[in-house]
Amino acid sequence: MAVYAIGDIQGCYDPLQRLLDLLRFDPAADRLWLVGDLVNRGPHSVEVLRLLHGLGEQAVAVLGNHDLTLLAVAAGQVKPKRKDTFQSILDAPDRDSLLGWLRHCPLLHHDSVLGFTMVHAGLPPQWDLALAQRGAAEVEAALRGPNYQDFLGRMFGSEPRRWKSDLSGYDRLRFTVNALTRMRFCTADGALSLAEKGPPGSQDKGLWPWFAVPDRHNTHLNIVFGHWASLGYYRAPGIYALDSGCVWGNRLTAIRLDDPQVPAWSVPALNLPPLPI
Repeated sequence: MAVYAIGDIQGCYDPLQRLLDLLRFDPAADRLWLVGDLVNRGPHSVEVLRLLHGLGEQAVAVLGNHDLTLLAVAAGQVKPKRKDTFQSILDAPDRDSLLGWLRHCPLLHHDSVLGFTMVHAGLPPQWDLALAQRGAAEVEAALRGPNYQDFLGRMFGSEPRRWKSDLSGYDRLRFTVNALTRMRFCTADGALSLAEKGPPGSQDKGLWPWFAVPDRHNTHLNIVFGHWASLGYYRAPGIYALDSGCVWGNRLTAIRLDDPQVPAWSVPALNLPPLPI
């Protein structure tokens, strides 16, 4: 059995199929980890969801910011943006099954046997694994609960930017969502800065890539994540960044978690239609 982790797909179904062929992925034996942003901006989001949903327990996906936005749009809490490509899912006869599966995906997945932790964007530098798991579980409970539509309507926004143990209610949930699904840069004391999208080195003074903050509390973890296309495929001790920008015409990347010394695989994003400007 092989365990593969794949970067942000964002509706790029054809590259995903080519990558699975390159991996010789066996759905009867192998497993997939998906770092989130399964949908949106690419042309075939509904096909991606159907494929991954059909894999059952052989696939585990964490939620990304685009996945959460889809759920909010489907729940009538926000309107889609002009560049969003959700309509194929919203019009699908199996939309309820697909959206229900997506709503029950975790925000964090940890496997102590493999020794890897997966989130979409990153872990706040002041969080250890136990705190990250607790925060993710709180958001997951809100998403799976009877009042999930209300949560989806109140999760957007950039405040609070700094973690405090006494945060409560939607402020606490919103910080967790932003940290786990939107974060790239933060200050040395962990205050989120969500506007910067460039590569490390492009940020304002006083900001750090979240994984480069000195003395962060989760340095002992092997963290698999995506979200950061301008960072691209990047590896450092304990850091496995997999968003190589497939939806922007670059590549879709996979690594093997049960044998992480094996070189990564990637396929180019071919024949994607241009996005609206």
